[in-house]
Amino acid sequence: MSLIDQTLNVKGLVRCAMFAALIAALGLLPPIPVPVIPVPITAQTLGVMLAGAVLGPKRGVLAVIIFLGVVLLGFPLLSGGRGGLGVFFGPSAGFLFGWIAGAYVIGLLGASSLPRLIIACGLGGIVAVYLVGVPWMAAVSDMSLSQALLTSMVFLPGDAVKAILAAITARAIQRGYPAIMT
Repeated sequence: MSLIDQTLNVKGLVRCAMFAALIAALGLLPPIPVPVIPVPITAQTLGVMLAGAVLGPKRGVLAVIIFLGVVLLGFPLLSGGRGGLGVFFGPSAGFLFGWIAGAYVIGLLGASSLPRLIIACGLGGIVAVYLVGVPWMAAVSDMSLSQALLTSMVFLPGDAVKAILAAITARAIQRGYPAIMT
């Protein structure tokens, strides 16, 4: 079976669509605005972490790309009811692009043990996403990189909790439904 067959079979596409829908559903939770920061705290990163941890690197990325593609088409699926081309040029756009890298890293590092899944979700869902999101926010918000990094630290506790929740949930899914990984 070729790489494309493994990634794009019907079951795989349905799983990718399901995780894209999960990311969208987590957008229904209202964003938490943070004073002085142009990027709100949202639950959608949890869905991105789950996509990478459960689906693996290629399908996890595909799920995120499907979601972002639907947002690009104008559907208001981002937390707070945002959508359309404009969101890809605002201060939070770097974090959206970072979701792609995050899902890939998590899927690449993902493992069957809970501690390794927590580490994978932390490295992908926090480090990889911030590596893209923070410089973008700095550039768009006219901040220095150090200011943007310091400002982004407000997200760290919540993202750490999301990484732990994603790892616990992914591990439960792996145990309860191991066929999802194939």
